[in-house]
Amino acid sequence: MKYVVTGGAGFIGSHLTKILVEQGHDVTVIDNLRTGKEKNLESINKKIIFVKGDILDYKLLNETLRNVDGVFHQAALASVQDSFSKPDEYNNVNVNGTENILKLAKNNDFKIVYASSSSVYGNPESIPIKESDSKNPINPYAETKLRKEEMARRYSEMGVKIIGLRYFNVFGKGQSKQYAGVLKLFLERIRDGLPPKINGDGTQFRDFVHVEDVAWANIMSMQSEVNHEFFNVGTNTSITILDLAKTIIKYSDLELEPIFGPALKGDVMKTIADISLIKEKIGWEPKIMLEEWIEEIISLKKFNDI
Repeated sequence: MKYVVTGGAGFIGSHLTKILVEQGHDVTVIDNLRTGKEKNLESINKKIIFVKGDILDYKLLNETLRNVDGVFHQAALASVQDSFSKPDEYNNVNVNGTENILKLAKNNDFKIVYASSSSVYGNPESIPIKESDSKNPINPYAETKLRKEEMARRYSEMGVKIIGLRYFNVFGKGQSKQYAGVLKLFLERIRDGLPPKINGDGTQFRDFVHVEDVAWANIMSMQSEVNHEFFNVGTNTSITILDLAKTIIKYSDLELEPIFGPALKGDVMKTIADISLIKEKIGWEPKIMLEEWIEEIISLKKFNDI
């Protein structure tokens, strides 16, 4: 099959691209390298076509997205904190850039699997969170994700085949501070012999899902018979930020106690995914659990894998 991965040099996109190449697909990556890195694709750079470009460049997309079977749309601006100071830019990239791809899917009849976010739910009324639960974004980044979903529904009604994946807190090798940032920051401080620093009181809890599991959720969605759906991509388990810090300290064998700083603006207090729908519809479920991964990273000192 012939696939395009937007944002394919980024954290999630590069893992996804590598698996697609391993499966023998023809893969083109589009990335403007604003946050993505060419080194993320070094191991496969001779097996893919790399296009340095922007999803706001409609002419470039029109040339690149011809005669393709599907597009994995991962490109986005993804920092919650940054979105408060740059709401217009976030809307332009995340919403208008996505619409460029949707227009071309309507014209060229290819399927889209794209990255949405659990942030669309805001602070949920109940947990675990179901796909049908109310959407109440509490920061500009999340608002752009919800606008994308509303737009995706409109194009779906026009016949565009599209699946949106609401990622919860993605972690794994090469993660940026935009994704599961607290985990990366905690591990970096432990590596340097410093205590984890918690923003807020640590009672906020998160559902962490491994990047390879996220990549497989994308691939299984693309290769499924499902053409119009939104899925949660998480683990249906959660951990408080304070317990995460204590878990990391436990495996480090260091005599440390977490330290506390001010809460972050726009920070959601609780997330845990109900993943029964994605299990039922496409048979996906997570394989890599957070605590096992943390133990391996710390005990084997594999800090380059964060």
